[in-house]
Amino acid sequence: MSLVMRERDGAMGVVTMNHPSRRNALGKALVDDILAAFEAFRTDKVRAVVLRAMPDAKVWSAGHDVNELPQGRRDPLGWDDPLRTLIRAIEDFPAPVIAQCNAGVWGGACEVALACDIVVATPRTTFAVTPAKLGVPYNVTGLLTFFNSVGLAVLKEMVFTARPIPADRAEHLGIVNHVVSEDEIDAHVRDLADAIADNSPLSIGVIKEQLRELAGAHAITPRMFERLQGLRRTVYDSHDYAEGINAFLEKRKPNFTGD
Repeated sequence: MSLVMRERDGAMGVVTMNHPSRRNALGKALVDDILAAFEAFRTDKVRAVVLRAMPDAKVWSAGHDVNELPQGRRDPLGWDDPLRTLIRAIEDFPAPVIAQCNAGVWGGACEVALACDIVVATPRTTFAVTPAKLGVPYNVTGLLTFFNSVGLAVLKEMVFTARPIPADRAEHLGIVNHVVSEDEIDAHVRDLADAIADNSPLSIGVIKEQLRELAGAHAITPRMFERLQGLRRTVYDSHDYAEGINAFLEKRKPNFTGD
């Protein structure tokens, strides 16, 4: 049984995440179903894709499925991680992707939303970057997604505190394009998709790729990359990383020691 609902509505494709028992956590099964929907929409040459949760969802997505993260001694955010695969699919999709966020957007799901081309939220939507709650070392490309969408000072606050930012503040900071009521969000997103569909898909596809390349054009030397990877390795090889994962699975507060 698919964990997403896929529908074609005119020139718009809609992917609805529907895995409430896991709060739409981005495990392999859910991500594989999202990718299959994206591939079908690519074949159908849709002009815009909407990624959303069910209207009554309490959480848009809880981010990584912690049950699938390695216990230690292995990079939890490697190239083949489901989250990284989904981010690349969103960035590489030839048409704009709209994140329709009607509830809490947590952890890696926050990166998914910001990797989309347009973000629309409701007043009850919150955005939280939570790797430090688990002791997880976020990877360089993931931080770059945030860096391109959030000012450095705000990003530091979000990462260091792991506290959620409400939708109105996110809109003020430019993280969110629009905040609209839950009764109006479907129509608002549809209006955006229709406006996109009226324009040249070839032009939009090329501009999207240009912007993606330009956003990633940050100079970094091989030595610097190796150093950053080494720093991350000290985290996922640590006691704190194992403690964070185990505490989450055991539903208790972690006791981080810095070791």
